[in-house]
Amino acid sequence: MSQQDYQKQPLNGAYYGPSIPPPPNTYNRPGRRGVRGGCCLWDCGCCLLSCVCKIIFTVVILTGIVALVFWLVVHPHAIKVQATDALLTQFTLSGSGNDTLLYDLTLNFSVRNPNSHIGIYYDVIDLRAYYDDQRFAATELTSFYQGKKNTTDLGPVALQGQNVITVSSGLNSDYSTQQTDGVFDITVKMYLPMRFKIAGVKTVSLKPKIQCDLKVPLRTSGQSFQSTGCKYDL
Repeated sequence: MSQQDYQKQPLNGAYYGPSIPPPPNTYNRPGRRGVRGGCCLWDCGCCLLSCVCKIIFTVVILTGIVALVFWLVVHPHAIKVQATDALLTQFTLSGSGNDTLLYDLTLNFSVRNPNSHIGIYYDVIDLRAYYDDQRFAATELTSFYQGKKNTTDLGPVALQGQNVITVSSGLNSDYSTQQTDGVFDITVKMYLPMRFKIAGVKTVSLKPKIQCDLKVPLRTSGQSFQSTGCKYDL
Protein backbone atom coordinates (compact mmCIF):
# COMPACT_ATOMS: atom_id res chain seq x y z
CA MET A 1 0.00 0.00 0.00
CA SER A 2 1.39 3.27 -1.08
CA GLN A 3 1.75 6.19 1.25
CA GLN A 4 -1.01 8.05 -0.60
CA ASP A 5 -3.44 5.17 -0.18
CA TYR A 6 -2.57 4.94 3.49
CA GLN A 7 -3.41 8.58 4.05
CA LYS A 8 -6.82 8.15 2.41
CA GLN A 9 -7.63 5.16 4.59
CA PRO A 10 -10.50 6.12 6.97
CA LEU A 11 -9.82 6.00 10.70
CA ASN A 12 -11.19 3.12 12.65
CA GLY A 13 -13.65 4.70 15.17
CA ALA A 14 -14.55 8.21 16.13
CA TYR A 15 -11.94 11.00 16.31
CA TYR A 16 -12.12 13.37 19.24
CA GLY A 17 -9.30 15.72 18.46
CA PRO A 18 -6.25 16.44 20.59
CA SER A 19 -6.27 15.61 24.29
CA ILE A 20 -7.54 18.26 26.76
CA PRO A 21 -5.25 19.03 29.67
CA PRO A 22 -6.70 18.54 33.18
CA PRO A 23 -8.22 21.64 34.90
CA PRO A 24 -6.07 23.48 37.42
CA ASN A 25 -6.42 22.63 41.07
CA THR A 26 -9.11 25.05 42.44
CA TYR A 27 -9.54 23.35 45.77
CA ASN A 28 -10.30 25.72 48.62
CA ARG A 29 -9.82 24.79 52.21
CA PRO A 30 -13.00 24.57 54.27
CA GLY A 31 -13.80 27.73 56.14
CA ARG A 32 -11.69 30.00 53.91
CA ARG A 33 -14.53 31.11 51.69
CA GLY A 34 -15.12 34.86 51.78
CA VAL A 35 -11.70 35.69 53.26
CA ARG A 36 -11.06 38.32 50.60
CA GLY A 37 -14.32 40.10 51.49
CA GLY A 38 -13.37 40.09 55.20
CA CYS A 39 -10.03 41.71 54.41
CA CYS A 40 -11.84 44.43 52.47
CA LEU A 41 -14.11 45.12 55.42
CA TRP A 42 -11.12 45.25 57.77
CA ASP A 43 -9.27 47.61 55.45
CA CYS A 44 -12.32 49.89 55.20
CA GLY A 45 -12.61 50.00 59.01
CA CYS A 46 -8.95 50.91 59.39
CA CYS A 47 -9.26 53.57 56.72
CA LEU A 48 -12.33 55.10 58.42
CA LEU A 49 -10.60 55.12 61.82
CA SER A 50 -7.54 56.75 60.28
CA CYS A 51 -9.69 59.47 58.67
CA VAL A 52 -11.48 60.20 61.97
CA CYS A 53 -8.16 60.48 63.83
CA LYS A 54 -6.80 62.85 61.19
CA ILE A 55 -9.92 65.03 61.38
CA ILE A 56 -9.74 65.22 65.20
CA PHE A 57 -6.04 66.02 65.08
CA THR A 58 -6.64 68.76 62.51
CA VAL A 59 -9.46 70.30 64.58
CA VAL A 60 -7.28 70.30 67.71
CA ILE A 61 -4.40 71.97 65.87
CA LEU A 62 -6.67 74.61 64.30
CA THR A 63 -8.31 75.33 67.67
CA GLY A 64 -4.91 75.80 69.25
CA ILE A 65 -3.82 78.16 66.49
CA VAL A 66 -7.02 80.23 66.82
CA ALA A 67 -6.61 80.41 70.61
CA LEU A 68 -2.98 81.47 70.24
CA VAL A 69 -3.84 84.17 67.70
CA PHE A 70 -6.69 85.38 69.94
CA TRP A 71 -4.40 85.59 72.95
CA LEU A 72 -1.69 87.41 71.00
CA VAL A 73 -4.18 89.95 69.61
CA VAL A 74 -6.43 90.47 72.64
CA HIS A 75 -3.91 89.58 75.38
CA PRO A 76 -6.55 89.38 78.15
CA HIS A 77 -5.75 90.38 81.73
CA ALA A 78 -7.67 89.68 84.93
CA ILE A 79 -9.60 92.51 86.52
CA LYS A 80 -8.19 94.09 89.68
CA VAL A 81 -10.39 94.80 92.71
CA GLN A 82 -9.25 96.96 95.61
CA ALA A 83 -10.88 98.05 98.85
CA THR A 84 -10.07 101.76 98.89
CA ASP A 85 -11.82 102.80 102.10
CA ALA A 86 -13.72 101.38 105.05
CA LEU A 87 -15.47 103.09 107.92
CA LEU A 88 -16.56 101.08 110.96
CA THR A 89 -18.81 103.09 113.25
CA GLN A 90 -20.14 100.22 115.35
CA PHE A 91 -19.07 96.61 115.87
CA THR A 92 -20.45 95.35 119.15
CA LEU A 93 -21.41 91.97 120.60
CA SER A 94 -24.53 92.21 122.74
CA GLY A 95 -27.37 90.11 124.09
CA SER A 96 -27.53 87.74 127.02
CA GLY A 97 -24.95 85.43 125.49
CA ASN A 98 -23.04 88.02 123.49
CA ASP A 99 -24.35 86.28 120.42
CA THR A 100 -25.81 89.29 118.61
CA LEU A 101 -23.50 91.41 116.49
CA LEU A 102 -24.46 95.06 116.02
CA TYR A 103 -22.65 96.57 113.05
CA ASP A 104 -22.42 99.77 111.02
CA LEU A 105 -19.89 99.42 108.21
CA THR A 106 -19.34 101.48 105.04
CA LEU A 107 -17.08 100.21 102.25
CA ASN A 108 -15.66 101.60 99.02
CA PHE A 109 -14.08 99.58 96.21
CA SER A 110 -12.44 100.19 92.86
CA VAL A 111 -12.57 97.76 89.93
CA ARG A 112 -9.92 98.07 87.22
CA ASN A 113 -10.31 96.66 83.70
CA PRO A 114 -6.74 96.66 82.31
CA ASN A 115 -7.69 95.23 78.90
CA SER A 116 -7.30 97.27 75.72
CA HIS A 117 -9.69 95.19 73.58
CA ILE A 118 -12.26 93.86 76.07
CA GLY A 119 -15.26 95.57 77.66
CA ILE A 120 -16.99 93.95 80.63
CA TYR A 121 -20.67 93.73 81.57
CA TYR A 122 -21.18 93.20 85.31
CA ASP A 123 -24.53 91.76 86.26
CA VAL A 124 -25.92 92.11 89.78
CA ILE A 125 -22.97 91.77 92.21
CA ASP A 126 -23.51 89.80 95.40
CA LEU A 127 -21.48 91.20 98.33
CA ARG A 128 -21.17 89.41 101.68
CA ALA A 129 -19.34 90.37 104.87
CA TYR A 130 -17.90 87.81 107.31
CA TYR A 131 -16.48 87.89 110.80
CA ASP A 132 -14.73 84.81 112.18
CA ASP A 133 -15.93 82.87 109.07
CA GLN A 134 -19.56 83.75 109.85
CA ARG A 135 -21.61 85.89 107.52
CA PHE A 136 -23.19 88.83 109.31
CA ALA A 137 -24.27 91.06 106.37
CA ALA A 138 -25.05 90.92 102.65
CA THR A 139 -26.22 93.24 99.90
CA GLU A 140 -26.42 93.54 96.12
CA LEU A 141 -24.76 96.09 93.84
CA THR A 142 -26.43 97.21 90.63
CA SER A 143 -25.19 96.03 87.24
CA PHE A 144 -23.00 98.23 85.04
CA TYR A 145 -20.79 98.19 81.95
CA GLN A 146 -17.07 98.88 82.18
CA GLY A 147 -15.20 100.05 79.12
CA LYS A 148 -11.66 99.24 78.05
CA LYS A 149 -8.78 100.47 80.20
CA ASN A 150 -11.23 101.80 82.75
CA THR A 151 -11.44 102.06 86.55
CA THR A 152 -14.89 102.07 88.18
CA ASP A 153 -15.59 103.06 91.79
CA LEU A 154 -18.12 100.99 93.72
CA GLY A 155 -19.57 102.59 96.77
CA PRO A 156 -20.22 103.72 99.26
CA VAL A 157 -21.63 100.32 100.23
CA ALA A 158 -23.51 100.68 103.53
CA LEU A 159 -23.96 97.62 105.77
CA GLN A 160 -25.94 98.31 108.91
CA GLY A 161 -27.99 96.13 111.23
CA GLN A 162 -27.64 93.20 113.60
CA ASN A 163 -27.23 89.47 113.23
CA VAL A 164 -27.01 86.46 115.51
CA ILE A 165 -23.69 84.61 115.32
CA THR A 166 -22.33 81.43 116.87
CA VAL A 167 -20.24 82.27 119.92
CA SER A 168 -17.16 80.25 120.81
CA SER A 169 -14.20 80.68 123.12
CA GLY A 170 -12.00 81.41 120.10
CA LEU A 171 -14.36 84.09 118.81
CA ASN A 172 -14.62 85.75 122.23
CA SER A 173 -10.84 85.77 122.56
CA ASP A 174 -10.31 87.24 119.05
CA TYR A 175 -13.03 89.81 119.54
CA SER A 176 -11.61 90.98 122.90
CA THR A 177 -8.11 91.35 121.41
CA GLN A 178 -9.32 93.22 118.34
CA GLN A 179 -11.61 95.44 120.40
CA THR A 180 -8.64 96.44 122.53
CA ASP A 181 -6.55 97.15 119.41
CA GLY A 182 -9.44 99.01 117.80
CA VAL A 183 -9.04 97.07 114.51
CA PHE A 184 -11.30 94.20 113.40
CA ASP A 185 -10.56 91.45 110.89
CA ILE A 186 -13.45 91.49 108.43
CA THR A 187 -13.62 89.45 105.22
CA VAL A 188 -15.65 90.64 102.25
CA LYS A 189 -16.53 88.31 99.39
CA MET A 190 -17.96 89.48 96.08
CA TYR A 191 -19.52 87.27 93.43
CA LEU A 192 -19.09 89.00 90.09
CA PRO A 193 -21.20 87.58 87.26
CA MET A 194 -19.64 89.10 84.16
CA ARG A 195 -19.77 88.92 80.37
CA PHE A 196 -17.02 90.08 78.07
CA LYS A 197 -17.51 92.16 74.95
CA ILE A 198 -14.88 91.43 72.29
CA ALA A 199 -15.15 93.01 68.84
CA GLY A 200 -18.89 93.52 69.34
CA VAL A 201 -19.48 89.92 70.45
CA LYS A 202 -20.65 89.11 74.00
CA THR A 203 -19.40 85.95 75.68
CA VAL A 204 -21.27 83.67 78.07
CA SER A 205 -21.47 84.71 81.71
CA LEU A 206 -18.66 83.87 84.13
CA LYS A 207 -18.88 84.19 87.91
CA PRO A 208 -15.52 84.63 89.63
CA LYS A 209 -15.39 85.10 93.39
CA ILE A 210 -13.29 87.90 94.88
CA GLN A 211 -12.14 87.88 98.50
CA CYS A 212 -10.93 90.92 100.43
CA ASP A 213 -9.28 90.31 103.81
CA LEU A 214 -9.62 93.65 105.56
CA LYS A 215 -8.35 95.14 108.79
CA VAL A 216 -10.96 97.75 109.54
CA PRO A 217 -10.28 100.24 112.37
CA LEU A 218 -13.13 101.32 114.58
CA ARG A 219 -13.93 104.97 114.01
CA THR A 220 -13.28 105.86 117.62
CA SER A 221 -9.78 104.36 117.51
CA GLY A 222 -8.40 107.27 115.52
CA GLN A 223 -6.65 104.93 113.08
CA SER A 224 -6.91 105.07 109.30
CA PHE A 225 -7.88 102.29 106.93
CA GLN A 226 -5.15 101.10 104.59
CA SER A 227 -6.16 100.46 100.99
CA THR A 228 -6.13 96.69 100.43
CA GLY A 229 -5.93 94.64 97.25
CA CYS A 230 -8.37 91.76 96.85
CA LYS A 231 -7.67 88.31 95.42
CA TYR A 232 -9.51 85.63 93.51
CA ASP A 233 -11.04 83.05 95.83
CA LEU A 234 -10.57 79.73 93.96
